[in-house]
Amino acid sequence: MRFTSSAILALPLLAAAAESPFDQYKAKFQNFLSSFGAAVGAPSVDTLKEPLAAAKAKVGAKKVEVLTLDNWKDTLYAPVKPEATIPEEWWMLVTGGNKSCFGRCAQVEQAFNETVAKFATLSKPTPHVAYLDCDNEPILCNAWSASTGALWVFEMLPAPAPIDVYWRRLNLTTTTSQDLLDLQASGSKDSFHLIDGYFHPFDGVLAKNNVAVPLAYALWGLNAVPSWAMMLIVSFLSRTLMNRRVPGGGHANPGAAPAGAPPGDARS
Repeated sequence: MRFTSSAILALPLLAAAAESPFDQYKAKFQNFLSSFGAAVGAPSVDTLKEPLAAAKAKVGAKKVEVLTLDNWKDTLYAPVKPEATIPEEWWMLVTGGNKSCFGRCAQVEQAFNETVAKFATLSKPTPHVAYLDCDNEPILCNAWSASTGALWVFEMLPAPAPIDVYWRRLNLTTTTSQDLLDLQASGSKDSFHLIDGYFHPFDGVLAKNNVAVPLAYALWGLNAVPSWAMMLIVSFLSRTLMNRRVPGGGHANPGAAPAGAPPGDARS
């Protein structure tokens, strides 16, 4: 009866844990694990969520690209002329829906859409613009360690020139179109962080060694495992390792002499 009551009381806790996402894998942080990704049902890149489709229609005067795992590199390099010495600038909003942004990215999406529409009316050069949706593209977001609600700036030069990439966190509740317009007008990167670590999309160690995407698949696979199941697996493995370290599987030998006893003395 005691075991049954404990199990019943534990069910709500297990259910709540199953609904909790692994924030550490979402937030931060190519091809031998592709089969693994297909086996666990990697999300399709063909379907865009409605807000992105609406955004493209709204700012039709200036094309908004939607980056995917398959097209991102070709898309970013597309406007770059082979002889260019001045970088082509891209602004990319990292967004998401209920899965990756918990439904809190609507404000920054609206501000970004309005900004793009105003870019189309300006006579001076403005950045190319793109979206990265982490609900639809979790592998690409993991490969870049890109978190939602952030603005990324790419300064693209012809390959194989190094590419400068910057990112800046946007306030999910207060960011306005005017904030983004002022940011673009200033031309300053002082409020941005220069990406120069392992997860750099072009020049990072992971990208150069073609392991960024396999690692992203692994992180995504771990994220897909419910947290209660992960805790059970870790508990099982730790118990197994501890039993292996103890001679006799953790059971004392009743015939063994006590520690420190003289030879031949088998006192109990």
